Amino acid sequence: MRRRRYHRVREGPFPPSGRAHDGPPTGPVTPGDVSATSADVPATPPFDPGPAGFVPEMRWRGQFHAASEGLEARLAANRPITAYIGFDPSAPWLHIGHLVPIFGLIRLQRHGGRPIALVGGGTGMIGDPSGRSAERNLQSRDQIEANVASIRPQLERFLDFAGPRGAIMANNAEWLEPVRLLDFLRDVGKHFTIPYMLAKDSVQVRLDAGLSFTEFSYMLIQSLDFQHLHQALECELQMGGADQWGNITAGLELIRRTSPPRPDGAPNAFAMAYPLLLAPSGTKFGKSEGGDSVWLHPDGTSPYAFYQHWLNTDDRDVSTYLRWFTTFEPSRIVELEAAVAAAPGRREAQRALALEITTRVHGEEAAGQALAASEAAFSGAPIADPAVLETLHRTADRFDWLHTDAAAGPVEFLVATGAFASKGEARRAIAGGGVTVNDRRLTDGDAALPVPIAGEWYVVRLGKRRVRVGRRTG
Repeated sequence: MRRRRYHRVREGPFPPSGRAHDGPPTGPVTPGDVSATSADVPATPPFDPGPAGFVPEMRWRGQFHAASEGLEARLAANRPITAYIGFDPSAPWLHIGHLVPIFGLIRLQRHGGRPIALVGGGTGMIGDPSGRSAERNLQSRDQIEANVASIRPQLERFLDFAGPRGAIMANNAEWLEPVRLLDFLRDVGKHFTIPYMLAKDSVQVRLDAGLSFTEFSYMLIQSLDFQHLHQALECELQMGGADQWGNITAGLELIRRTSPPRPDGAPNAFAMAYPLLLAPSGTKFGKSEGGDSVWLHPDGTSPYAFYQHWLNTDDRDVSTYLRWFTTFEPSRIVELEAAVAAAPGRREAQRALALEITTRVHGEEAAGQALAASEAAFSGAPIADPAVLETLHRTADRFDWLHTDAAAGPVEFLVATGAFASKGEARRAIAGGGVTVNDRRLTDGDAALPVPIAGEWYVVRLGKRRVRVGRRTG
């Protein structure tokens, strides 16, 4: 009996002062229960297209964890709201784990809100302790600036920056770097008590192992971000993962203490947290089965490998990913969920997911090439198109071969090009019928190899799932 995998939701504590509204059930986020995030929401609900529909849609998709007091009443007025999410420039590329906050901004904008994508050129110099078990290695200023420059165009692919409600890109280095230490302590530090800061989960989990003053002060710096955006851009809402709840609500505290009260008594600013989607290993979602990050940039993960990652999604996970990482209408998602249940072997939901998200991240042309290459590689049909072979050679399991490799015979060729470690291993695989070269099954390790496709290509299939494409180099 196969053990059921779960994508779990890890939560941070509510703030020591103030109330928060509960989100969906706090159990695991799984394909089987994600549609039950709200008992009174129908399977295919008609969401209000304005701000009032934002939280109901996030609930239906399983992406709502908690909100500060008054947020839903503020959105129910259907007045546009400006909200921000921060992105840490610790690497030159974003990875698929960043799709969780990115889609939060996408849905906010689709419901008439104005998103701010804040790249932490300033906070990246410090390092956020949230969700970490050890102190991070601090990067140089030049490296952080290079990462910020690389991340900006990646974020711009997801949001609409045109018009009066267009998205805004911001870098907190612009206002954090000029701040003087004494001004910071007087204007920000005096509003927070040590017990308040120690009560935060991101601090508590690190006290025994060691927490530097640098990371301890991070929540105050993030609070200053929220205050600045609130004053400069009328930003009323900060969103982030459940492990960011303490940092986000610290910003609410600073704004509350430094802003005049509203005439209607409503809060000046709000917070919303989404669940943390965890991989089956218990780590944050964002890596492949092999443990490597799946990047949103072709220099980190090729469009073909990116497409294959989503195509290989387990049937038990695909419903969650469809709801979190697409803008498909609920009716379309429900149809795809039904297709998985009725005919899992067709992988209709995985194909729709992979094509949609690859198109959004890499563009229509690259997604089309990835689709064509994937279908050619795994359909079992002969591959004769040099353009498809070029794509597979560039992005899949590739090798290069010399004329002498092919002339030596199948066994020597397979060992020389890295398919097998030894001649004995190659001969056993051939004897077992598990090797085809250019769609001809090998039966004799001493026979001649088929002629290369177009004079330069070899397609080697090892078993049912491994496909290698080789190109002649001499």
